[in-house]
Amino acid sequence: MADAPPSEKLRQYLLELTPQARALLASELERALLRGEAPPGASVILEQLRKTARQEGHKLPRIGNAQRLFFAPIEPFLVDDVPERKHIGRIARASLDPIWTWMCRDLMLREARTYTDHVDLLLAVNEKNGAEQVVRAFQDLAEQRLRECLAIIKRDEKASKRIAGQIGTPHAIDEMRELAAILRARDALGVIGSRLPASISNLGGEQLQNVWALLDSPIGRHRDVFLYALLVVMSRLGSPWQLIRLAIHAAASDSAEHIAATPFGVAIDVVLGDLDRIITNLREAVKTADSEDVGRLLKDFHDAARALHTEIDLPAESSWGRQLAGARAEAADLLDGEMRDLPAQVRRLLRSRNGREAIVPLDSIDVGDVEARLALVAVCRNYAEELAVSEVTRRVHSELQSYFDNGTQVLLERLRASPSAERALRQSQVDAAIRFCAKLFGAEYAGLLARAADIAAKGEQKAVKG
Repeated sequence: MADAPPSEKLRQYLLELTPQARALLASELERALLRGEAPPGASVILEQLRKTARQEGHKLPRIGNAQRLFFAPIEPFLVDDVPERKHIGRIARASLDPIWTWMCRDLMLREARTYTDHVDLLLAVNEKNGAEQVVRAFQDLAEQRLRECLAIIKRDEKASKRIAGQIGTPHAIDEMRELAAILRARDALGVIGSRLPASISNLGGEQLQNVWALLDSPIGRHRDVFLYALLVVMSRLGSPWQLIRLAIHAAASDSAEHIAATPFGVAIDVVLGDLDRIITNLREAVKTADSEDVGRLLKDFHDAARALHTEIDLPAESSWGRQLAGARAEAADLLDGEMRDLPAQVRRLLRSRNGREAIVPLDSIDVGDVEARLALVAVCRNYAEELAVSEVTRRVHSELQSYFDNGTQVLLERLRASPSAERALRQSQVDAAIRFCAKLFGAEYAGLLARAADIAAKGEQKAVKG
């Protein structure tokens, strides 16, 4: 644990707290942030608390403020992805602050200031109902102003460029349009959300029929509501890829051609877009050596990609088929780059050394980096075929298994025979090998190596005393 990255140390510390303690800590940090009195690192801790809560399948309570309450209906349509990538019907979470700043500065300065002051005052005296009424009125006004702004943009290219520059996000106009549409459909989406279970672990059987009937009802199939209603359903699914089952059910066929001919075909576009988000988050998790996140994201990608080509008859030459192939290739390139040179990296760390190198212990950062990559290999073995990395995973695992089967005895002999000046290096190499084996082959294998290392170290100590 001492050599773990800071983000991993923080995650482990927070996991040791009870859920009640984590919720209390999140509430106190949010209050401090709202007062402008937050300690250094509060935002990082708060984000890790929220991530942990999401992974455990629940949400932390959030302290209200004017901006957050305004955007509350947008929550099911937010996506945690880079703002450069646009997802159908979604708004990047990172775009909310720029959009809010633009609205308060350029779209409705006076009204926004009055709204914020009024809501803050009502929340300060715990008048939640009054605050909600003010929020709804401001949302209605904002939706009207956004529509007016979009009408101007439609006929004035200069105005479009100016407003996009004022907001400053890559898809500013598209996200304005999404925000206006969601606010316009707010009440209908609220009705649909109220008729759905809070969580749907398996969208099948009677549950599938009920959800389909809700979306096929007059309120659900309205052209201004349908896409967003689908996304509300997706936000309740334990496995978001299961949204494709609605499309299959609506078409009464698994044929991609038949599905595309129904309004529910957009569900396939949404799930394919979600694969792009998973890849972006996977790249970040690999970079930060967050092994738990890596494992979860690999599983999410694997399950969604497999469902797309097993539950749907998806021709490779079709638009959807090409999009799926592109996502799999991008994931494979990312993972291949992380795994391909691992055997050489392991050998470099554990090789025999001479001169000054022979007395310097291994760098903990180098060891931690290789350990994180080995964890990736172990996880990829479970999902290698769907991730299109079967060959490199098998080769890397086979090479490393052969290396440790034949090389651990050499490491132990070096430790047993090492002069005192080299002992720290030899011990650090054996310790690294134990950590590497634990990631690749499990705790039992690593435990055997640890016991053998302990015997070797004791034998070396006896030799020195003798």
